[in-house]
Amino acid sequence: MDLGTVIGIVLIFALLGSAMTMGVGIGAYIDVPSALIVIGGSIGALMISFKPSQMKQFTKIFMIAVKPPQTDVPELIKKLVEFATKARKDGILALEGDVNNEENEFLKKGLSMAIDGSEPDTIRDLLEIEMEQTNTRHKVHGNIFNQWGGLAGAMGMVGTLIGLVAMLLNMADPSAIGPSMAVALLTTMYGAIIGNVFGTPIYNILGVRNDEETLVQEMILSGIMSIQSGDAPRVLEAKLLSYLPPANRVSQFD
Repeated sequence: MDLGTVIGIVLIFALLGSAMTMGVGIGAYIDVPSALIVIGGSIGALMISFKPSQMKQFTKIFMIAVKPPQTDVPELIKKLVEFATKARKDGILALEGDVNNEENEFLKKGLSMAIDGSEPDTIRDLLEIEMEQTNTRHKVHGNIFNQWGGLAGAMGMVGTLIGLVAMLLNMADPSAIGPSMAVALLTTMYGAIIGNVFGTPIYNILGVRNDEETLVQEMILSGIMSIQSGDAPRVLEAKLLSYLPPANRVSQFD
């Protein structure tokens, strides 16, 4: 679990709930018509904005923000150095058994092409296309939450207008003014909460996740190119460590 994301969400709702409780109580801030306008309306607008196949990924994408897939980068570098050592000693065909057991599909695909004798430019081009397409998919997924934040805010304004119209039409009936005003104000609040808790923040953290995955793929691509060209393991390691912050650059050869 990404504790930063989880703690942040929990902290926001804990503080909001505490502030509401200290005032008039949480019950005063619960309004079903307002929730229907903002949540239902914004999700409906999302369904218009994105394909059904993309919307099916909604929950999965949110879980990536909360519980992202982890890559042990030092272990990855160690593995690539071992592959380079073995390939330089016994030839690149000696890696065939290791590749068949490899769980990282990107690494497996690249090394398989190298073992099959594909040209370096061909391998680089194909892997870069895959990186670009992965990046594009991730951006679309992130945009779902970015759009949700904006649409929820817009639906909050729509709800405010609905509530104000209802209030103005019932000015002669004091008992109807309160519920109408509640809809007018709470829809704006619900829209602001969705936009600033689940919209923009989730979009931002998904962008961070995408950058992290892209960095790992760039490291793998660099490692495959070095293995194919027969670089010394120490040289390959130096290349891969250059992708990391200076404080995290620990060499196996020191």
